[in-house]
This record gives sequence, C-alpha cells and structure tokens, in this order.
Amino acid sequence: MLDHERVTIHTGTRSRLPVIVAVHSTALGPAAGGLRLWHYPDWRDGLTDALRLSAAMTSKFAVAGLPSGGGKAVVALPEGVTLDTGRRREVLRDVADVIDSLGGMYATGPDVGTGPADMALIGETTPHVFCRPAQLGGSGDSSPHTARGTLAALRAVSRRLYGTGSLSGRSLAVIGLGRVGAGLARLLTAEGAALTVTDTDPDKRRIGEELGAVWRAPDEILAADVDIVVPSALGSVLTVQNVAELRCRAVVGPANNQLATPEVADLLHHRGIIWVPDYVASAGGVINAISTELHHAGADAADARVRAIEETVNDLLETAHRLGRTPAQAADELATRRLGAASGLRRGA
Repeated sequence: MLDHERVTIHTGTRSRLPVIVAVHSTALGPAAGGLRLWHYPDWRDGLTDALRLSAAMTSKFAVAGLPSGGGKAVVALPEGVTLDTGRRREVLRDVADVIDSLGGMYATGPDVGTGPADMALIGETTPHVFCRPAQLGGSGDSSPHTARGTLAALRAVSRRLYGTGSLSGRSLAVIGLGRVGAGLARLLTAEGAALTVTDTDPDKRRIGEELGAVWRAPDEILAADVDIVVPSALGSVLTVQNVAELRCRAVVGPANNQLATPEVADLLHHRGIIWVPDYVASAGGVINAISTELHHAGADAADARVRAIEETVNDLLETAHRLGRTPAQAADELATRRLGAASGLRRGA
C-alpha cells in the first residue's frame, strides 16, 4: 500500500524522459530531498528508488528534529544513454517545471548524478531548491557537511564501544572515495585513524596513497579485520550473505540504503555488530543545507545541528541498549513518534 502523500510522474516536455517526484510526508513541514539523475533498467525502477528514498528522507528529518518532510526526485535514464550539455539542460528544466508545479510542497537539492551547478539552473525556474553554489547565495557542495556529520556519528559509536569518542588509533574501512567518502577519509586520517579503503574506480587509489591507507579490492574490503566499516558509495552493500563475513564491531557510513533487505539489520544485531541507520549517519549535508537555505539559520546554528548528530546517535544507541532493540528500531520508533505528534497537531488545528 502506498503511504506517500503525492507521487508525480511526468514525461519531460523537452527531454521526453520520465521525471518522478515522490512526496512522502509533509507532516513536519514542506518536503525536501535530492534529485537523482541515474540509469535504470526500466523507469519503474526509478519510481521504486524515489518511493524508498523519499520515505527515508522523512525519517532522516524526523530523527534530526528538523521541520521538514521527506521527498525525492528521480530522472530515470535508460541504460546506455548519455547526456550532452544541451540535453542535460533540457532534463533539468523539465525537473524545475515539475517542482514548480507543486507550489512549494517539495524542494530539491543534489543527489547522485547532480550537484550545485544543476541546482542553480533549476533555481532559474523555481525557488524551491537548495545547495545552489555559494556565490549565488546557496550553501554549495553538501559533501563536506555530510562527511562531518558521519564523523559525529562515528564518534558516538566509538564512545559506545570503547568509552571514548576519539578515533585515534581505531581501524576503519572506507568503502567508496567519492566526494563524501574521500572527504570523510581525510577527516579520519586527521583524527589519527588507520584506514583501509577501496573504490570501484582504480584511479581513486591515489587518494588512498595520499592518506597512507591500505588499499583493498571492492569485493574484499567487507571482510577486512577493522573496528568499523564505513559504507560511503551506493547502496545495498550489506546482504544476508555477506554479513557472516564481517569482522568489524560496527557499520557506520553515509551511503544511502546500505541494507539489501530490512532483515539484514536483525542479522547484524544478532552478531553483535552495531549498525547506525544510514539516514541518521548521512544527515549532515542536508541538515546544513535545509537549515541555512530553507529555514534561514545562521552558519553557526547550522553547524551545531550537524554536530548534534553525535548526541542523536548517543541517544539512539542508549535507547536500543536499554530496550533490547536494534538502533534501526530505535530510530524508526523515534521518527514515528515525532511524525505522529505532528500529525495530531495538524488534525487538531
């Protein structure tokens, strides 16, 4: 059963590509979420992605305590299709038209396949956009804030496991060295952590060498003997099959949709491996962008909200331990309570 408030599927008038916008909830406030420009075997796979990711955004905002709901935009590119500059502009203008037609119900920002420059182009048509370039008054690249938020989550987990939030001397395996993963790896190196890294792009090996990290093949790194595994690339990295191979004590990272199936969270719990839900660990970028651009908070206030991820994770781990639940269950219950309270207030208004 569909539990979304609104799902719009529109064939772009310029690009003739499917533009999908899923608004999961506006109980806490207008919905927000990234624009994913990605290849799918079928456009319906893009719809599935939009539905799942928008629901995760609702939970992300609710757990973070932000007055925003969850949404997601997806442009489903057919396999093998590449966009030249002109076609990409057509796609983005089609997206802008769909978002503007929603009248403020949803605002978009960058996600896989898009960045601040794309948000600037969308912003020429609609004001319902965030993470525009800093020179245009936006918050710019969200990846440094996502990395800092993940670092905050890692400190909370380190405190739970080792009694200290310091990551000095801890061993971590970073899977994926894109903008967020590489930025996080640099932060961890500065903290004194020992890193093992990988990426599907062999050219990223130079980043590992720059940081003095051990390089492992992508299909080997999950089994690395480390304290914490840090998924920082695309999703579904944790499966029923490979959980048995893990030798770590925790999995904490910014990648979205890390679990191939929901029962993987229970398998991790049974193995005594802490898993912080990805929508909690990865919230720093969107917290900063939403706070500054949509809620008009100052830089210091936005930074404080990003750093507060550490306290959020501390509380979730404590609740999970006290009630004998997984951190995922504790986070879901917190999000449900906050959404229920907001919906009740709306009905009573």
